[in-house]
Parts: sequence; C-alpha cells; structure tokens
Amino acid sequence: MARFAGGCLCGALRWEADAPPIFMGNCYCTDCRKASGSGFVPFMGFPAKNLRFTGTARPYISAAEGGGEARRNFCGVCGGLVFGGEIGVSDFHTIYAGSLDDASLFQPRIAIFNRSRPDWVKLPAGLTVYDAMPG
Repeated sequence: MARFAGGCLCGALRWEADAPPIFMGNCYCTDCRKASGSGFVPFMGFPAKNLRFTGTARPYISAAEGGGEARRNFCGVCGGLVFGGEIGVSDFHTIYAGSLDDASLFQPRIAIFNRSRPDWVKLPAGLTVYDAMPG
C-alpha cells in the first residue's frame, strides 16, 4: 500500500493513515475557498480509526455551507491547514490533500458544492460532480 502521511508546512502537526482514503475530491464551497484562499480545497476522507495524529492542532469552528458546523484544524506554529473533524470525537476526518508528503497519491474522483464553484475554476475531466454534499 502507498504510504498516506503528511503534515503542516513546519512539520509540527503530522498525520499518518494505515489504510487508503475512502474518497478523494475537490470541494468548491464558499467556506473551503475562504479557508484555503483558493478556488477549492482538495480533500481526502478517512475513518478516524485509520488515522494517527501527532502535534497540537488549533481548531477553527464556523458555520458550514451544507448546514451544521465545520471544524478545520491548523498548525498553531505555521498556520498550515491540515484536517477537519475533532480528534477523539469524530468518527471520520477530512485530510487536506495539500498536506500530503507525496502529492502524487492524490487522485480526485468527486467534486462537491459545484454550485459554488467560481467560473474561473475549471473542473478536472472525469470527476463525478455534485451540486452540494452527496447524500
């Protein structure tokens, strides 16, 4: 199996998975665009039981475009955005693909919140596209 692992810019907040992600994709919601400072956030989804975190995460909690709350965790040292969810509470975590040690492992298959995608962001070919969060 490929080694899915990564961390923030300075290395103070790290993660490692013992299984591949369940899905990989791009989120075009307004929240993710604001959090990333980009046109979308590339993400991977893992069950919490398959992840191990080291270092201290600083959470930022905001209203989610799909309803409820979004918890984004970043490094308190360098500010790098690393993962979503709450360690020890969430059954599932999103990992931001930009944190991967080996970027070639990211192969998006879905696009979510396409309704919020700016016109200047082009969709990669071959993605399954959802206007909102797939249900």
